[in-house]
Amino acid sequence: MASRLVMRFDVVTIFPGLIRSYLQEGVVGRALTRGLIAVQTWDPRDFSDNAYRRVDDRPFGGGPGMLMMAPPLLAAIAAAREANPGAPVIYLSPQGQRLQQRAVQDFAALPGLILLAGRYEGIDERVLAAVDAEWSIGDYVLAGGELPALVLMEAVARQLPGLLGHADSVTEDSFSGSGLLDCPHYTRPESVAGQRVPEVLLSGDHARIRRWRLQQSLGRTAERRPDLLEQRGLQAGEETLLEEYRRQGGETQS
Repeated sequence: MASRLVMRFDVVTIFPGLIRSYLQEGVVGRALTRGLIAVQTWDPRDFSDNAYRRVDDRPFGGGPGMLMMAPPLLAAIAAAREANPGAPVIYLSPQGQRLQQRAVQDFAALPGLILLAGRYEGIDERVLAAVDAEWSIGDYVLAGGELPALVLMEAVARQLPGLLGHADSVTEDSFSGSGLLDCPHYTRPESVAGQRVPEVLLSGDHARIRRWRLQQSLGRTAERRPDLLEQRGLQAGEETLLEEYRRQGGETQS
């Protein structure tokens, strides 16, 4: 029996094939196959009012590049809203707020999202009247918003119950649950190029393993993302674990 549909994505893009090709593989592909998500693309060219299906033009006032025109985008967004009522319209833009795990978890609780992928030098500013929020995946510029849209879709899909093989896979991810970076992980063989799996992971002592993993997460976060640790703070007993981590010389010590 098919799984209950829990999330619908509508993507406004001039490259619908790029979105569809990604849906054939990986986590998002599994979510689609299992009926956990539905995905619909909307090509602004289909809403263009000229014979050439043109969706871009030169910016007023001059300047380099082309802008996506407002009328085709607004019409595509309106069609997506009609098909996915109540879903917020998210514009993927380097000027948006930085996408983080907390926002991903909030998105996963919604019944749907409408994702607007820009191209060229961007979109006509007047389109933003139809946008609920702007989000960015980082402080850099890409050729278009399709990759950020796929990043957001995959991050959200991973949160949906029943998708990943183990229920703890999501809660133990970096940035989830504990607010710390994930600890190191190892699999067979036990020795690779002279580097052995930490003895504690082979001990079978689950309490000791949990303590080691928390210690490694604390230390890794302190070293790589001290801003996260400062924001989160240390809980009871964690300061001692972190001090031990530093005395022992850092990551992967047993």
